[in-house]
Amino acid sequence: MKHKLEYLLQHAVEALKTQGVLERELAVQVVLERARDTQHGDFATNLAMLLAKPAKTNPRQLAEKIVAEIPAHSLVSKVEIAGPGFINFFINPDSQFQIVKQIHDAGPKFGLSNIGNGKRIQVEFVSANPTGPLHVGHGRGAAYGSAVADLLEAAGFKVEREYYVNDAGRQMDILATSVWLRYLEECGEVLPFPCNGYRGEYVREIAVNLHQKAGNDYRRPADLVLEDIPADENQGGDKEKHIDALIERAKTLLGPAQYSDIFQAGLDDILADIKDDLAEFGVSYQQWFSERLLMDDGSIQQALQRLDDAGYLYKQEGATWFASSRLGDEKDRVVIRDNGQSTYFASDIAYHMNKLDRGFDRIVNIWGADHHGYIPRVKAAMQALGADESKLKVLLVQFAVLYRGDEKVQMSTRSGEFVTLRQLRNEVGKDACRFFYVMRKSEQHMDFDLKLATSKSNENPVYYVQYAYARVCSVLRQLDEKGRERNLLLGMEHLNLLTEEQETALLTTLSKYPEVLERAAQQYEPHQLIQYLRELANQFHSYYNAHQFLVEDDKVCNARLNLICAVKQVLANALTLLKINTPESM
Repeated sequence: MKHKLEYLLQHAVEALKTQGVLERELAVQVVLERARDTQHGDFATNLAMLLAKPAKTNPRQLAEKIVAEIPAHSLVSKVEIAGPGFINFFINPDSQFQIVKQIHDAGPKFGLSNIGNGKRIQVEFVSANPTGPLHVGHGRGAAYGSAVADLLEAAGFKVEREYYVNDAGRQMDILATSVWLRYLEECGEVLPFPCNGYRGEYVREIAVNLHQKAGNDYRRPADLVLEDIPADENQGGDKEKHIDALIERAKTLLGPAQYSDIFQAGLDDILADIKDDLAEFGVSYQQWFSERLLMDDGSIQQALQRLDDAGYLYKQEGATWFASSRLGDEKDRVVIRDNGQSTYFASDIAYHMNKLDRGFDRIVNIWGADHHGYIPRVKAAMQALGADESKLKVLLVQFAVLYRGDEKVQMSTRSGEFVTLRQLRNEVGKDACRFFYVMRKSEQHMDFDLKLATSKSNENPVYYVQYAYARVCSVLRQLDEKGRERNLLLGMEHLNLLTEEQETALLTTLSKYPEVLERAAQQYEPHQLIQYLRELANQFHSYYNAHQFLVEDDKVCNARLNLICAVKQVLANALTLLKINTPESM
């Protein structure tokens, strides 16, 4: 409906260009919104006010010219000009029934569009360090990123989902050393575990598995491991210096090959767990991109060379700096430390160069809100690499805060005190997890209410929406139990009998679904789809409570059945897109 009106307005604009009222080269984007007050019509546009200045004419006079060129269409009963130049469209009441037929004909494809026109978009999300299981904080980024990618695909974009595996750097060395120390305990060595090591039970499990496979192959005496190691924090020392010394000792005593074995054992186990966890959560990727690949194939050196060739690198105090402040960042950034080691940011520059070289039309990064300050330096790097930084869209996600009653659950991957995504999913179910995670704007703070998520009441929004679907299924079962059959054609021929207030409201809301889907995709806001589902479910429950569907009059009965089956289809389409189940009974 909206697209048809936009087409009519575009036709009028082209006519005015032909007449010379508007310049032929003028780029015009028609913006049409649903009217807030139905007394002012069903749709409205401020097109005349937007074009008044380039047309060098009064907005209201231009509105009159636009209206005069709008072709007649059965969809439109009346067009009015209001205020300084708003153009209001009144939809033919009979045309509202067409939405039921459209939904029936399109089925699962209803609401899909091609506004993306096949453009390639990469969506990178979650990308949590493989140093431990995913926790409930990561879950929000997973649900949000998955929903954004699926919305973009539904809008006609070609989407590639990617997980950036941070399998290099100090945190991974801390993990490897933590695994080795637990392994030594399994071998019978007695030694204190570092304050800054990864203390979770999953580390011990990896060590136990390693010992079962390799026996004492990696065993070294505790006194050699601890000889001349700086004191830890609980001994009055520095925990950072202590863990760094242990990492170097592990590398020295084990040698490159055996240290690599330990490193790989920890990485493989945790990454396999992450992949399995996300798959069970309904999240899939086309690409798992390794940070180590950037080091092994020379990408970091190549990226830094491109920055240097462009004049953006300089040396100071033994380190190499990227002059990012010249491109909007608050200060310059180190890319090569004075010890010759590349920084994490250098890897990120190489990674984004790789993304650009793969030819994506748009790059979408979904990061935790704590990475907000990282955006300017990455955009600066893209500009320095010669790319259009507007191709990069960074979306921020606040971590969800979990509550058990009034008590906040403390979470730390390092200490091992956290609730995993798997534990949360087992407790409240995948459907509630995904629904709750995308219920609000991604950048808004979120408290995850476990009690509400598991309740079977109308207060639980996911239960409320799924219950609407189940209720339609129950009506169809009752029809079968009564020995009656649905007459689809008869119902379509008598949709004009749907005149009740609740029926009119449902028809209007059903017609909004394609618009909501497009807008949610364009604005990267899956919460708009959640809001729509809650509105549609609420209207259906009101209808269900106020009227009977299996009435004696076959014409009314089948018209109503067609309407609620349209509701069922749209609920199924939206919930399926969000990877949420549609139970037929509850």
